[in-house]
Amino acid sequence: MSGQGVQHGRGGQDVQRVEPVGVVGGLGPAATVYFMRRMVELTDAARDQDHVDLLVWQHGSTPDRTAFLRGEGESPEPALVGNASALEAAGARFIAMPCNTGVAWVEAMRAAVSVEVVSIVDETVAAAVAARPGLRRLGLLATDGTHLARTYAEVARAAGLELVVPDDDVQAHVMSVIYDGVKAGRPVSRERFDALVDHLRAKGAEVVALGCTELSVLHGDLGVDERDVVDSVDALVCAVIRRAGAPLRDATPLPATPSPSRPAAPHVP
Repeated sequence: MSGQGVQHGRGGQDVQRVEPVGVVGGLGPAATVYFMRRMVELTDAARDQDHVDLLVWQHGSTPDRTAFLRGEGESPEPALVGNASALEAAGARFIAMPCNTGVAWVEAMRAAVSVEVVSIVDETVAAAVAARPGLRRLGLLATDGTHLARTYAEVARAAGLELVVPDDDVQAHVMSVIYDGVKAGRPVSRERFDALVDHLRAKGAEVVALGCTELSVLHGDLGVDERDVVDSVDALVCAVIRRAGAPLRDATPLPATPSPSRPAAPHVP
C-alpha cells in the first residue's frame, strides 16, 4: 500500500502523491465501475505505476438513497458513515463517493473521519462554471432524492447560478431511465437521453449537469460528447486525480459506440 510519497513524473520532476484514495462504491455498482474506468482513461499514465492507487468498497447493499429521501425504506447513513470510517482505517488518504444523491449525507461522513471527503456535487458545479464562462442557468438531471435533498440547489446558489430542473412529467422519465434502464441493466436509446437534455435546453439551461452517476454510465455508453453537457463522474474523477497528485490527460474522447454490455436499443418501458 502506498502512502504519501514522491514519485518521479514526466520530465524528471518530483510529484507529491497522496494515495490510496478511498472510494465509497456500489451506489450503484455500474457507476463505480464506470468511475474506475474513467480514472484509468483520464490519468496521463504511461505505465501501471503512474495510475492512482484506489481502495474501493463496492457496497451495493447500501439502502437506496432516493427511497429514504422520499420517505420509503431505511436510512443509508449508517452504511455510508461506516464505509467512510472503514476506508480511513484501511489507509485512505482522502475519500470520494461516485454518487450524487449520497451527498445528502456527506457532512455526517466528514464528521466521522479525519480525512477529506470530496463532494461530487461541488465538483460538478465547478466543472459547469469552468465549461461555460459567465454561466447563469444550470440545468440538472438527477434523481428525485437529489432534488429533494437540494444539494445542487444550495451549491448552485452559492455559485450565483439559477438551477433549471425538469417538469414533473419529464422528471418521471429521468427516474425511469435511471432505475428501469441503467440500474436494471437495460438499454436506453440515444434519442431518449437527448430528449431529457433538450428539455432543459428549451427551458433556458446553458449547461446541463448529469447529476446522477447512472446518467454518467449512459453518457459514456452512448458516446455523448457535447460541450454543454457536464458529466458528474468526470468532474469527480478529475478532482480525484488532481488531489492524488497524478497527471491529468488534457482530453479523453468518450467511445463512439455503446459498450457491448449495454447497447443502444428502443425506448425503455
